[in-house]
Amino acid sequence: MLSFLCVFLFLGCPVDITCKMRQTSFGIFFSVSLSSVLAKTIMVCIAFKATKPGSSWRKLVVIRVSYYVVVICSFTQVKICAIWLSVSPPYQEFDHHSYPGKIIIQCNEGSDIWFYSMLGYLGFLAAVSLVLAFMVRTLPDSFNEAKYITFSMLVFCSVWISMIPAYLSTRGKNMVAVEIFAILSSSAGILACIFFPKCYILIMKPELNSRNRLVKK
Repeated sequence: MLSFLCVFLFLGCPVDITCKMRQTSFGIFFSVSLSSVLAKTIMVCIAFKATKPGSSWRKLVVIRVSYYVVVICSFTQVKICAIWLSVSPPYQEFDHHSYPGKIIIQCNEGSDIWFYSMLGYLGFLAAVSLVLAFMVRTLPDSFNEAKYITFSMLVFCSVWISMIPAYLSTRGKNMVAVEIFAILSSSAGILACIFFPKCYILIMKPELNSRNRLVKK
């Protein structure tokens, strides 16, 4: 929900406060979403390794690993954004050169290093989730959600990889429109790939959502 709502900070005439908030809020909200997906993937891996007799992985099932993963990964992104805002924060900029005879009011991202560090960290979380989910995608279907996570991360990575050249080749409101489209489509892709299969079973085929069916599989 927060990932969808953060696009409202990209709308309207940019001022210093919205310039500071829009990229950092996007980075933090998406890091929470991606770290949650990563935590879910890790728990799938741990759950199946813990089923083996005498496995030491059972200790990790008791410990709430998923909470630690979400908190640590999200806090890392918060720290990156905090350093970015303290070192060289985004600010309102008047572009007199891109279009002769026009002045474009836009946000300058301040330090490019920290801006791309924020984006790179999101890419790192998505890549790790994708690799882990791909490795365990062949586990039994009744218990395994890894294939849905794999598809969601493929959609996320595809959207942002295709967005980068479009984002760098545009200016002004077109640049903002490209990023808004990428945020909305990647958020929708994650939701659709992970939750639509469950909603389909719950609504269209409720007979599959039973303990007896699960045991048989």
